Amino acid sequence: MLIGTKAEYIKTAPVMRELDRRGVPYRLVDLGQHSQLPVSFRTQLGVREPDLRLDSQTDAASIGDALKWAGRLMSHLRSRSHARRHVFGGMGGVCLVHGDTPSTIIATLMGRRAGVPVAHLESGLRSKSAVHPFPEELTRRGVMRLAHTYFPPNDTAERNLRARFAGRDIVPTGHNTSSEAIGHVWPAKPESRGPALITIHRVENLHRRARLVDLVTTIERLAKREPVRFLVHQPTENALRGAGLWERVLRSDAQVGPLIPHDEFIEATAAAPWVLTDGGSSQEECAVLGVPTLLWRATTERDEGLGHNVVLTNYDARLVDEVTADPDRYRRPAARPEVTPSSIVVDRLVELNEKVD
Repeated sequence: MLIGTKAEYIKTAPVMRELDRRGVPYRLVDLGQHSQLPVSFRTQLGVREPDLRLDSQTDAASIGDALKWAGRLMSHLRSRSHARRHVFGGMGGVCLVHGDTPSTIIATLMGRRAGVPVAHLESGLRSKSAVHPFPEELTRRGVMRLAHTYFPPNDTAERNLRARFAGRDIVPTGHNTSSEAIGHVWPAKPESRGPALITIHRVENLHRRARLVDLVTTIERLAKREPVRFLVHQPTENALRGAGLWERVLRSDAQVGPLIPHDEFIEATAAAPWVLTDGGSSQEECAVLGVPTLLWRATTERDEGLGHNVVLTNYDARLVDEVTADPDRYRRPAARPEVTPSSIVVDRLVELNEKVD
């Protein structure tokens, strides 16, 4: 299992816990895209320390850092024997990768270089543009071409895969593993109320000045009306500083702070009157929790919550104001899905491992 980001840890944790529960051995390799993860984070998720860390110099919090990080990891592709011996510890089996991050494509290339079949968790999500969202869509397309087994999280993703790769191994999971991840840290008092939450981090929003100005203006406007908590990813702070907008954020009435542990974040999300986010994982989490959610995007490849508690804003200020003025009409009861995707994933991984061996 090759993963490198905080979100990938969260979403693969249910699979790791299921592997541990069944006593199935696996090798956990951390690619280090988010290298500064405390031990408490893994403890909270119920997963062990990695067997191997390929890079732990610094978080890839900027494009420059990300390019340097990727360059360092590419050195492990220099030969099949090195990739198989060092990255995979001489083990065969199946290489499980997740999602649509730079870690995903690098992990996929490592699996292919080592001659290990690649299984893609959260596969089949597609947009209508090859370059939007960037770089997620290019990553998805690359990984889907290179993978051998696909785990689509919903019907739309499954249809996308069957339309392009009908002859390959496609295993629907019914839901994304994020639903199980929430269940592991289910909020104790989901009926309590706290401040509204805002989290923004996507490249499409951080590298367009007009989008950043709109974001800051929206934060200022909403925070004057009600309590708002802005949880800031490091790349977001970097982008706001670079655009000369960070001081405006700090002067706003919003409570501004860094990211918080996953269990605290789920608790805060469940307690929020509404959430403004551009994150796919956040959309899925809010759909399960039934929290009124505004997607700070023009499009989304995910179906979760749309038409119910999730509203695609297309950056429309009037729509944002309309939803936040009366969010309870969008609220839905929180409900944990009965399907356990991790069991489906592990069943198939065990079958594949037996075939490979």
